[in-house]
Amino acid sequence: MTRRTRYSREVRERAVALVFEQVGQYASQWEAICSIAAKVNVSSETLRKWVRQAEVDAGTRSGMLSGDAAELTRLRREVKELRRANEILKAVSVFFARELDPRLPSS
Repeated sequence: MTRRTRYSREVRERAVALVFEQVGQYASQWEAICSIAAKVNVSSETLRKWVRQAEVDAGTRSGMLSGDAAELTRLRREVKELRRANEILKAVSVFFARELDPRLPSS
């Protein structure tokens, strides 16, 4: 199941681009973020997170790339499902082993 986003990719990309374009006109990046967030009608914290992730994706900031984060989430979900399937298979094999071998004590 994919997570629905409140803002389109175009809105995100344009807002982040505006921050990078206009950051020189403000005393700090945070001031630029606050000003542009108000104009684009998103919260300052949301825009700040988008900017940080764009910096990570561009390689100017350390952190996990967007694609890597999505892949990690998918792999964790898959591992969880496989562990659950393994537990079920173990329980089934124990059940059938008891059914087929009368020497084993039944529970």
